[in-house]
Amino acid sequence: MKVKIRQRMVRNKMARKKKAKRFGAVQAVKELARERVGAPPTEKVVPHKNKRQNKHKPTLGKLLSEGE
Repeated sequence: MKVKIRQRMVRNKMARKKKAKRFGAVQAVKELARERVGAPPTEKVVPHKNKRQNKHKPTLGKLLSEGE
């Protein structure tokens, strides 16, 4: 039983050969489009629609500290 465990450990430590990626037409078309047109614009951050509003108004001290 100990021999089997050691064999498993030795097998896991060996580096695996990288798998060759299959050709994808979609990927090729996207690469060509990026070369011709350029990279797509970065995504814009959209604020949440259902964001909760503050329950309390900010105090005078907080308002004065933000202004500085």
